[in-house]
Amino acid sequence: MAGGPTLRVCVLYPSRMNIYADRGNTLLLQHRCEARGIGFELTASEAGEHVDPAAHDLFYIGGGQDSDQVRIAEDMRATKRAALASAADDGKVILAVCGGYQLLGEYYELSDRRRVEGLGIVDLRTVREPGERLIGNVIIEFDVDGSPRILAGFENHGGRTYLEPGCNPLGKVLKGHGNNGKDAHEGAHMNNVFGTYLHGPLLPKNAWFADHLTRLALGSDTELEPLEDGLESQAHASAIRAAGGNSNLAKLSK
Repeated sequence: MAGGPTLRVCVLYPSRMNIYADRGNTLLLQHRCEARGIGFELTASEAGEHVDPAAHDLFYIGGGQDSDQVRIAEDMRATKRAALASAADDGKVILAVCGGYQLLGEYYELSDRRRVEGLGIVDLRTVREPGERLIGNVIIEFDVDGSPRILAGFENHGGRTYLEPGCNPLGKVLKGHGNNGKDAHEGAHMNNVFGTYLHGPLLPKNAWFADHLTRLALGSDTELEPLEDGLESQAHASAIRAAGGNSNLAKLSK
């Protein structure tokens, strides 16, 4: 829309950090912007490429295999750390899923005890511990301005993430494992930085969260036109049921 807002999204390492259909998250952001007449710009930044924090409103990084994370971690520190730290300080939105989430922290210690140094933007650490992968459908309660909202999705991770004191979780686990299967925490939340283990089509299953991120990215005074969300509501309710939740939880996100 001429003269209207434009959501400028930068996707980091889409060729490698894109397992479990992570690309669906940016597709949904684009769909909902276009349905409202909001402009949408999508930029990709791969290895060796620097990013300009002022040129984007929302940064997104998906999940990847351990081998990809090892390769990417060094490049992220060299070419993108300063920009992402600046973006986080300036209130830009950063959404990081699974492997991307782990790389926001101080380090990821692999099963052979090698440490993959992260960006150190969020005060957390991830380690591989004895035990099975944490897999399954998950529901978390996420507080938005004092009101509980529900995020539902699917987790699949071998790493256990621990938040340092003062680092807030994204939400409280109602069903599933969460960060480490022990403390009922899932993800991390700092300013407008969001990290989560909810994989793949996180936003298509939680369209309200996509709108929340869009509003934060465009500015708190941005009004988003309501959309006809029949299918989106069904997807959200289905994800909640898959994790063992009931219809009352779905109502919390309307």
